[in-house]
Order: sequence, then C-alpha cells, then structure tokens
Amino acid sequence: MTYSNQKTTARFTYEINRNDTSHKAGANTLTIATNPSSDSRYATGAVGLTMSVREAKVLQSFLNREFSDTSSTIPTM
Repeated sequence: MTYSNQKTTARFTYEINRNDTSHKAGANTLTIATNPSSDSRYATGAVGLTMSVREAKVLQSFLNREFSDTSSTIPTM
C-alpha cells in the first residue's frame, strides 16, 4: 500500500512517503524541509533532512520521552 502525506507550518514542511510492499531504498521516508522566511530570521529555503521511517520512529520515541513531562524539562525564557 502506498501512502503519502504532507504538513506545512510557517517554518517547516514535513512529508512522509510509505510503500509497505516496496523493498527499494528510499521507499519509506520522512523529510523535514525548511521554508523560505520573508525576514530570513530563522531559516532559508532548500535545507532539508530525509530519514527512513524506522529512523523517524526512533526520533518520535526520543521526543515523546523527552517531552512527556514538559513542566520540568523546558526552561522558561
């Protein structure tokens, strides 16, 4: 089964592509790309990170664990 989805925020575009029946390298990927910023304060366009879905699940697990108790782990600014 082929699946593709994309979510765009002001700073980033997230795109996932999955093909459960394909065994080709790069068939199951998550890409995080920066969007051009009008004030160039945070990001420039054409910078991105692509990882396998397996690597993305490791990242998800890490983030879920680190953000599980946000009251004590995120410093106030």
